[in-house]
Amino acid sequence: MNLLIISGSPRKQSNSLRIAQAAASFLNQSGTSAELWDLQQRPLPIYDGDESTYQQPEVAAWLKSASQADGFFIVTPEYHNGMSGALKNALDFLGGSYFQKKPVALACAAGGGKGGINALNNLRLVIRGVGGLVLAEQCIVDKNDFDEHGRISPEVLPRLEQLLTEWATLSRLLAKK
Repeated sequence: MNLLIISGSPRKQSNSLRIAQAAASFLNQSGTSAELWDLQQRPLPIYDGDESTYQQPEVAAWLKSASQADGFFIVTPEYHNGMSGALKNALDFLGGSYFQKKPVALACAAGGGKGGINALNNLRLVIRGVGGLVLAEQCIVDKNDFDEHGRISPEVLPRLEQLLTEWATLSRLLAKK
């Protein structure tokens, strides 16, 4: 089974990346491996629909990782009530064949207070539009939910781990044989 974790923030050492890394660590400790694609470390060119863009090495690698995925865990920051532009751009490279009947779990790194839900709703619409099976549960991690070392607080971590467990189980059940 191949699982793909996507950190959708273009910022260095973002909270989205911290969530994605915590997810990868939890899955690995649970005996499930997952690839982590960090859009800050592996940015993609602007999607223009031109066939030559798909030939670029980083785009080809992105498409290969996505095509091999049996499930997606997508983490986004909330920028102006939506997902990051870097994440939307990355998703624009992927058509419905990449997501059809594949479980997708969502998480958001919120900036403070009551943020996050609008970015997740925005992301949910996009993923449903390409046929992904978006889990009803989702996880918002506020900037205040991290300690001084960037670790997710013990109060929030169980919610993330429960979401990941449900997502990995569903991905395993629906994985291509």
